[in-house]
Amino acid sequence: MFTPRSTARRRITVMTSLAAAAALALSGCAGSEDDGSGSTDDATVTFIPKQLNNPYTDVVLGGGEQGATDAGFAESNVVGPLEASASSQVTFINAETQAGTNAIVLAANDPDAVCSALGEARDAGAKIVAFDSDTNPDCRDVFISQVVAKDVALIQTELIAEQIGGAGKIAILSATANATNQNEWIKYMEEELASNPEYSEIELVAKVYGDDDDTKSFQEAQGLMQAHPDLKGIISPTTVGIAATARYLSTSDYKGKVALTGLGLPNEMRSFIKDGTVSEFALWDPAQLGTVAAFAAKALVDGSISGEPGDTFTAGELGERTVEEDGVVIVGPPTVFNAENIDDYDF
Repeated sequence: MFTPRSTARRRITVMTSLAAAAALALSGCAGSEDDGSGSTDDATVTFIPKQLNNPYTDVVLGGGEQGATDAGFAESNVVGPLEASASSQVTFINAETQAGTNAIVLAANDPDAVCSALGEARDAGAKIVAFDSDTNPDCRDVFISQVVAKDVALIQTELIAEQIGGAGKIAILSATANATNQNEWIKYMEEELASNPEYSEIELVAKVYGDDDDTKSFQEAQGLMQAHPDLKGIISPTTVGIAATARYLSTSDYKGKVALTGLGLPNEMRSFIKDGTVSEFALWDPAQLGTVAAFAAKALVDGSISGEPGDTFTAGELGERTVEEDGVVIVGPPTVFNAENIDDYDF
């Protein structure tokens, strides 16, 4: 999705932001004389994902950077941590506040850990767009949600139920324990398993967290099978987790015996679909998530929306989007990938 130049620029930006954050800490500076509002003709936007070097995030940011250009931002940057820990994004937010960035688009590792820093950014005039994983709603202007959260949970529950024949023990291998989106999906899965008579013979026996780290996710998958050798299926609602789990299952005695579904990238899951390790999984178009977030950020900076329910803005070729209750903007419905359609997608 990215050219070598854009990747290099991103690394430089990360280092620059870290240096800025360090300088801020050393000097004890707080705030800026610039109120951060600036002219919308030279407006700047910075994307702060949960972590860099994540294949899913790369696709999201590719759509975001293109969207920022199309929306009319004069400059867009990407900064962020290499590990998806709760407070790892704070120094990057502080650096953007110091730089007078007009809009910050952030996927929160923790809904509350970033709030104080985001509050200072808003006081300095920045508009805050949460995307992918929400902050506390009091800490941002709008949240760009991939899909309706409950729909994400229901499609994964439906897929695992089909793949294990409607009965047996299952487990969930998630990202970080504090990830807002993951926890919301898991909550809806648990509610559906408890309330839907069609799932009465399915037992959720474990929830584990791979922290969106490939090695840790692989080890957590391995540990699940050691702790629950009679497990029938695993749901991994994270692209890192499902790919790592598929890699483990594909070379183990559990291949073809333990079902695996969740949220994955077609390009990462294609080989596992074709070798029979995985039959079906789901996702939305991650690039569109970044694009809609960029256009929402520009609309906020321009003042054409304030984040109130009923506000509308145009997200380029993706068309009009409406701000719903709690400042949520929905991108689109999930898609199910299987052997019949996976070659139709390239991301």
